[in-house]
Amino acid sequence: MKKSLFTLALVAAAFAALAQQPAAASATSATIAGTAAAPADAYTAMVTAAITELMNTADPAVLRASAAKMERAAAAKPQDWLPRYYQAYALLITVFQSPKDSDEAKDKTLDQAEAALAQARKLVGADESELLVLQAYIYQARMGVSPVLRGMKYAGMVNETVAQAMQRNPANPRAYLVQANNVYFTPAMFGGGPEVAKPLYQQAQARYAAFKPASSLAPNWGEGQVNGRLKKYETAAVK
Repeated sequence: MKKSLFTLALVAAAFAALAQQPAAASATSATIAGTAAAPADAYTAMVTAAITELMNTADPAVLRASAAKMERAAAAKPQDWLPRYYQAYALLITVFQSPKDSDEAKDKTLDQAEAALAQARKLVGADESELLVLQAYIYQARMGVSPVLRGMKYAGMVNETVAQAMQRNPANPRAYLVQANNVYFTPAMFGGGPEVAKPLYQQAQARYAAFKPASSLAPNWGEGQVNGRLKKYETAAVK
C-alpha cells in the first residue's frame, strides 16, 4: 500500500511538471483563428488581445492579470461564455506556474477557476465539450496539490469527465490531450505509462490537424504540447 501511494505521489508530481508547460508551449504553437484580420468590434479586439496575452505567458502575475481582464470582459458581455472560460483557464495555469504557493493558496485559486467555469456553464450556447475538458484539467491540478491524499480520487474523476467531453464532441482534440497526459503518468501497474499514452497523443494530433475553431475567440490551445510530447517519443526511439 505504501509503495502504491509513493508511486502515485511521483506520478502526480511528474504530471504537475508537465502541466506547467501549457502556457509556454502555447506561445509557439497556439493560434487564434482570424487574428490576422481586424477585429469586428471593440469587445472582440479586447478579448482577442487578452487571449493572445494569456497564451503567450508563463508568468503567474500576467496570468492573474489575464484572468482579471476576462472577468471584466464577462461583465461587459455577460451572455458570452468565453470570457468565463478563459478566466478559469488562466487561473488553472496560474496554479501550474506557481509551484511554491502553499496548498491552501493553490486550492483557493482552483476554487476561483471552478467558480468561473460554473458561470460559463450557465450560459446558453456554451461548448459543453470544452467546459468538460477544462473541468478535467482542473481535477488534474487538484490531484497535483496533494498527490498521496487525492491521487486515487481525482484520477478517476479526470477519466470520467474526459469521457463525457469525448461523448459530447469526439472531434475535440483537447479531450485526447488531457486524457493522454493522465495516462502517461499513470503507472503501468494501473494500466498507464508512456506507451499506452502514445496512441492517445497521436489521436489528439490527428484531431488537431482537422480541427477548426468555431470562431476567432473559440478555444484552440494544446497542439504545441501534443507535438512536443510526440517529438520526445521520436527522439527516444532514435537513441
